[in-house]
Amino acid sequence: MSTSDIDGKLSQGWGGKTPNGCHVNVLLARRGSPTAAGIAQVFTSPTSGFTPILACLGPDQPSYVTVNPPTVILNKTPAVTDLEQSLVSGAAQVGISQGVLDAVAEDLLGADQETVVLVSLWLDPEAADETEVRHSSREATLSALREAIDGQGQEARLGLVGSRESVTHPFYNGD
Repeated sequence: MSTSDIDGKLSQGWGGKTPNGCHVNVLLARRGSPTAAGIAQVFTSPTSGFTPILACLGPDQPSYVTVNPPTVILNKTPAVTDLEQSLVSGAAQVGISQGVLDAVAEDLLGADQETVVLVSLWLDPEAADETEVRHSSREATLSALREAIDGQGQEARLGLVGSRESVTHPFYNGD
């Protein structure tokens, strides 16, 4: 997998079903690029309720292994309660890591330090099932990475253009 043309590619993905579904945005950067510098800025700028996570896995804190390509996770909504913090830091982190590793297994990304992945995560405030959140995060991440790397199909792009007068969104209630 060549990462030379990956800088700045971004997309979004949804996985699972409400309330344990997950929405992510992904941004891919080439190490040393301005995009990677922007991701590093996000990583080094935590705020209350929004603590960036460097995705890592393992059975014990001293033996955690960083996911490669390096993956920074940032929640879109504040993780305030113990459950929200646990779902973001635990279930979603594992699922996002698995989604990135799935992309490596599909040869979409290399398991190296040349690409940096930013995953911006949204969880429904009603989410409560950590297994479902893990599965949803994995599905959403892999879907978003596939689209960022391979692009959206022409049929989907043209379908959106053709239906632009009637498009809607779950968070829009207007005419």
